[in-house]
Amino acid sequence: MGITERKEREKEQRRSAIIDAAEKVFFSKGIENATMDEVAGKAEFSKGTLYLYFKNKNELLHGIIGRGLEILLTMFKGAVKKEKKGFDKIKAIGQSYYEFYKKKPDYFAAMLHQDTHEIDPELMEKSPNYARCLELGNRIFGLIQEAVTTGIADGTVRQDLEPARLSLVLWGHTSGILNMVKTKVTVIKEMFNMDEEEIIEYSHRLIEDYLVDKTWKDEKIK
Repeated sequence: MGITERKEREKEQRRSAIIDAAEKVFFSKGIENATMDEVAGKAEFSKGTLYLYFKNKNELLHGIIGRGLEILLTMFKGAVKKEKKGFDKIKAIGQSYYEFYKKKPDYFAAMLHQDTHEIDPELMEKSPNYARCLELGNRIFGLIQEAVTTGIADGTVRQDLEPARLSLVLWGHTSGILNMVKTKVTVIKEMFNMDEEEIIEYSHRLIEDYLVDKTWKDEKIK
């Protein structure tokens, strides 16, 4: 291994160690309460070293979100490979997203936090961490849209729906339902007598009733 390769490997190792430390601080204290000083201390790097890799807390947050998106992308890829019909692929993606929400709640919370905040235009233009998140997000959206397009082509999804718009709404709907479950499940249980699983199942049924070609559904049941 040459000097250049070794330096690049060491640089990536430091970056990864900083993100490891940031996850511990962000996930334990909360994103709003965490500080760069605490991350530097946890990583056992100087604050100056920290800022060489991440210019601010928002950029560091995108380093964490990138990891979450990589996990989610891998889960979605595995889910769609198991199914042949378009609608079944869409359903598998939804179930996989719920699994991610349950198994990786801290990553889900970090992604949701960013979704509810405005993006700094400068960050969009200059941050490689944000660019990576954008790339991963586009790939995830591409999987959803591909599943929808497959469903329209094979007749398991209504022919009158537009793939890109439908994919956007499906993503937004599912994220919103999971956020509601995460933040308000106790209140919903008291007011509507529904637990988390019932809310998710009800949401899936609504999506199915809207998307599915009824003829294909009837044939599948027989």
